[in-house]
Formats: sequence, structure tokens, C-alpha cells
Amino acid sequence: MNLLLLNETDFFAPGLVKLSDRRFLQLRDVIKLAEDKSFRAGVVGGQVGTAQVVEFNDSEVTLQVRLDHAPPPDNGVTLICALPRPQTFHKVLHCALTMGVKTLYFIHSRKVEKSYWDASVLAPDAVDKEIRLALEQCGDTIYPQIEYRKRFKPFAEDELPQLVAGADGAFFGHPRAAAKVPSLPGKRLVLVVGPEGGFNEFENSLLERAGVMPVTLGSRVLRTEFALAALLAKLS
Repeated sequence: MNLLLLNETDFFAPGLVKLSDRRFLQLRDVIKLAEDKSFRAGVVGGQVGTAQVVEFNDSEVTLQVRLDHAPPPDNGVTLICALPRPQTFHKVLHCALTMGVKTLYFIHSRKVEKSYWDASVLAPDAVDKEIRLALEQCGDTIYPQIEYRKRFKPFAEDELPQLVAGADGAFFGHPRAAAKVPSLPGKRLVLVVGPEGGFNEFENSLLERAGVMPVTLGSRVLRTEFALAALLAKLS
């Protein structure tokens, strides 16, 4: 935990917080509480700063919190990702959030198993837990916007062109594309990442028709989470 992520409801008085949940256990057992010790903190949706230990015992800690600067900015990328297998979903979500993505669409495609949509990892509580862990990891406080689309064609034809029109560039990974991934720091971009086997030819054609350009990282086929990290790093 690189940032203690607080809720507004954690405050019992202005600038004072009392914790006894998972976060307290992490502070006690991993960070090692000590009188007057301070560490990075932030409030969900708000500013970041420091939290200083006022007092603690075996079951709770009281902290003095001072929040005085903005969280890190987003990276400008809208991510559209074919829904990965359940054991990979949290890796993809964690990677995207820690690298600054704030708008995510998980979509269906031909190579996405329909059963993936019923996986427990998509339950709101499970997603919220992963979001908080990712924000704590990267020192951020701003929750992402996550959307789910279970039909590829209507999304590609009706929504994707509007997303592309509002961006400075739009790209999707394709190992056999002619163009390499560009470096476009500071731009508003749309990035589409397919399933591990890639989009099929029909899906590729719909993406290109919507204005999304195929780009390649090379001829090797990468796992979704690795391809995502490489594409985000190269683009932004």
C-alpha cells in the first residue's frame, strides 16, 4: 500500500480518522505503526497528502490527516478491452488503473467465452476491491468509469465512432499490422485491446471502419495484460 485510501465516512472530526479494518491491519502489520509516524494518504475522489499517527492499540488507529495537493493526472487513454478470462480480468484492471486509465470499456467479441460475463470477478464488490487496491498501489484517489458492452457490433458501429471522433488518435493491437505503435504523450487516445487470440477479420474491419488504426508491437502474440502494459507504455 503506497497510499492510504480513505473514505469521507472514515472522518469522525475535521482532519481526524479512526481505522480498524483491512487498512488498519496493513498499517499495523506491514507498515508498522509508531507514534507520530506519517505516510501518504488520500480521500476517494479528492486530494492527497499525509496521515500522521496520533494513537493506536491492537485493534484501531487514530490518524491526523492533512490533504493539500491533487492526485496524479490521468494518462488520457480510453481503454476498450475484450473481456479477458476471469483469472486475467483483475490483472488487466490493475494494470490499466495503475498506469492512469480512467475510462474503460470491457466488450464482447467472438473469442470471448459467454461464461466470462457470469464470473464472480465482475461482481461490483469484487471490482471495487480491485479498484481500491490499484489506487493504493499507484497513489491515486480518482475512481475510473467502467462500462460493459455484451454486443460487439452495436458498440463498434454506434458508440466507437463517437469515442474516436473525440480523440487525437485511436489504435488497436494487431501482430500483423504494418504500422508500429506510435509515441503520443499528452494526447487523448483510444486504445482497443483484443482477446489473446486477437479479433477476427470481421471485427477488425469494423474497428477500422470506426477509425481505429491497427498497430503492432511485433510478431509475438502476448498475453492480454502484457500487451496492455506494453501498448500503454509506448503510447503515453
